Amino acid sequence: MDKVDSLVSKWVRPEIRALSAYPVPDATGYIKLDAMENPYTWPEELVGAWLERLHGVGLNRYPDPQAAGLKARLREVMALPEGMDLLLGNGSDEIIQMLALAIDGPAPTVLAPEPTFVMYKMISTFTRVEYLGVPLGERFELDANALLEAIDRYSPSLVYLAYPNNPTGNLFDEAAMETVIDAAPGLVVVDEAYHAFAGKSFMDRLGTYPNLLVMRTLSKLGLAGLRLGLLVGPPAWLAEFEKVRLPYNINTLTQVSAEFALEHHTTLDAQTATLRDERGRMQVALEAMTGVDPFPSAANFILFRVRRGGGADRVFAGLKERGVLIKNLNGAGGSLADCLRVTVGTPEENDAFLKALAETLDTV
Repeated sequence: MDKVDSLVSKWVRPEIRALSAYPVPDATGYIKLDAMENPYTWPEELVGAWLERLHGVGLNRYPDPQAAGLKARLREVMALPEGMDLLLGNGSDEIIQMLALAIDGPAPTVLAPEPTFVMYKMISTFTRVEYLGVPLGERFELDANALLEAIDRYSPSLVYLAYPNNPTGNLFDEAAMETVIDAAPGLVVVDEAYHAFAGKSFMDRLGTYPNLLVMRTLSKLGLAGLRLGLLVGPPAWLAEFEKVRLPYNINTLTQVSAEFALEHHTTLDAQTATLRDERGRMQVALEAMTGVDPFPSAANFILFRVRRGGGADRVFAGLKERGVLIKNLNGAGGSLADCLRVTVGTPEENDAFLKALAETLDTV
């Protein structure tokens, strides 16, 4: 093994060896409220129709390389602006990777306010692109002045603005975002992974700003198992990113299943509406609890801080003991110290979480 370790040390980049793989905990036996998933499955009649559609799919041939049928359905359901093009990825993660592979500049750099989606930084590291994080304000608001200073100093190739932000759940001030888009010398990607829960979007601003793209995913709509992300923007940008897209990256089953689901998007819309209502109910319940400080959310999760210093780890463990799995962000430190994040589930799951949290707070 010493010989193997020596070879690994010699031939694997040190910044990769220093990383930890993206953690996905085993959720077996728990009420799973840790990954911002839609907790609802499809009605039985819809499942039957979907399986019938899959019955006619041939797996012996490669997928449609352009996913033309799926793209047409996405344009219709998401009301994409005229003149804008569409690029698909195996989740938004692959799109983030495509962007990192394609961007250039005197010193290719990705910039984002922090805390935010961890894959912006991780994929920058993977692709040897410098990453710069600019701290958010005390309540996770966008610090436009700090971002503008960083833009002026580093001239970033790419700026990410998550809207709503993950893991904080809040919507940044629109005017502040527009100021950043105006000032950025390179590309700005507004990541709208949680758009269905937010009620706001920058999609209608595409074309107004020549450097603006909008990224979305279908994962939060109840299609996380399909791994489908999309990037929308001017054709001149997307034509370049298309060159680094791996051939056939959207498999046949994903194409057929996603197109079918979008034909029945009213079912997904109804589930999303229910989750928005539940988010409001959970927000009120958390605000009424002694010992936690919830942050406003426009996503399908709520970030909250345990007020008793250093108690987040104990609360996380107490919830697990009571059969509820959420996300512990305390280890990230900084502004996320003592913070936990809970996904909005079904009413029954949310009730179980609130009960478990109240019981745990009484013991820590």
